[in-house]
Amino acid sequence: MERILVSACLLGSRVRYDGRAKTSADATLARWREEGRLVPFCPEVEGGLAVPRPPAEIEGGVGGAAVIAGAARILTPDGVDVTRHFLAGAQQALAVAQSFGVRLAILKEGSPSCGSLRIYDGTFRGAITPGKGVTAALLELNGIRVFNEDRIAEAAAFLTETAHQQQ
Repeated sequence: MERILVSACLLGSRVRYDGRAKTSADATLARWREEGRLVPFCPEVEGGLAVPRPPAEIEGGVGGAAVIAGAARILTPDGVDVTRHFLAGAQQALAVAQSFGVRLAILKEGSPSCGSLRIYDGTFRGAITPGKGVTAALLELNGIRVFNEDRIAEAAAFLTETAHQQQ
């Protein structure tokens, strides 16, 4: 059975920076959960950040790959550098994904960890820019496809397609 890494907040865990969840009502995700396919994970909590915690954004909105390369940091509104926590969480997410043979992940869009298409621009004004979070970037650099909570149907199609290729 194909396992899927999923942001814990999408499954109802109250792990977001504001202490809330962003529970998904997607029927496919619910079915995968019932089938025991899902591997819930919060890279920010696993990287050592508390709940609740100050929001954090990638400086300059340059994306997770720049953070991984050491060319950008992740800061709170007060300028506290939390980069090491995000990098540690991303590394742990990758290790867990690899231990389960995960080839796809469903991650929370917009997060500096989990965003797969867009992130906040680093100004803490609510502005969004195209880009990936640190965990999404690291997973993709290691061959794991990342989808957000609005692209679960595409993730299901990817799962079906890869299952047929293996037969």
